[in-house]
Amino acid sequence: MITSEILSAAFKGFKTLYTDAYNKAPVYYDKIAMTVPSSGRDETYGWLGQFPQLREWLDGDRVVKELGEHGFTIANRKFESTIEVARDDFDDDKLGIFKPQMTEMGHRARQHPDELIFELLPTGFTSLCYDGQNFFDADHPTPDKDGTLVTVSNMQAGTGPTWYLFDTTRTIKPIIWQERAKYEFTQVTDKNDLGVFMSDKYYYGIRARVNAGFGLWQLVYASKAPLTAANYQAARTAMMQLRGDQGRMLGINPSTLVAPAALEGDARRLMNSEFIESGVSNAWKGTADLIVTPYLNG
Repeated sequence: MITSEILSAAFKGFKTLYTDAYNKAPVYYDKIAMTVPSSGRDETYGWLGQFPQLREWLDGDRVVKELGEHGFTIANRKFESTIEVARDDFDDDKLGIFKPQMTEMGHRARQHPDELIFELLPTGFTSLCYDGQNFFDADHPTPDKDGTLVTVSNMQAGTGPTWYLFDTTRTIKPIIWQERAKYEFTQVTDKNDLGVFMSDKYYYGIRARVNAGFGLWQLVYASKAPLTAANYQAARTAMMQLRGDQGRMLGINPSTLVAPAALEGDARRLMNSEFIESGVSNAWKGTADLIVTPYLNG
């Protein structure tokens, strides 16, 4: 007879497998994205575009920076993964066959933010951000050193696989990871539950309400040009020359290079080799952390 104690012990064992795999799975999303808790169906980020820079306080009152409403909203999405276990498998003591599934469920849940975030990046060429331009665009409005509004670029055109350069040294990141409900492992095993009664099966699964969205375009540069020393230098220079709303330097520090699998060799040679082609010393060795992810395409 399947008792509540047996069901409870099985759930505990399955959850342990799930949790262990969840904790061990490698992830990179937290390097380029900031986690923001959500309290509703969606969240509007009115503070984007406001860099709180210091100014010399001479005479008069403080200058209060108002948070402009740019109308940039990220709606939460709901995700699930479910496994069914036949009651007969409990009767016949066959629960061991489900251990790999529970382990894989934990692994996939942990890497799900990576999947959403890195698959989001290529859409930045056609997705609007808070300033009304595409996130990766050649015409972002920004002030120059005299305060005159000009347009600047955070992208480089080309036809090859896209690589990205991030400033990940700040608490604020260029990508937003929004969490309404974290990944939760649950069960449906009550014999009086209609689904269990009708199917003679138990159910185990995870549920989450989350989403990824674009934050500050100033902190990332995208290039479809070949990943060469010259193009890497051009990306760094473009980022480091960006100014804030007062026309002052933002102090961007390019620190993380993100590349798809197709560019792994080029990326590792650029970041790790002592010399570039023709025997010239590689001035860019170690200038950025490297992330190569299978979730990045396009």
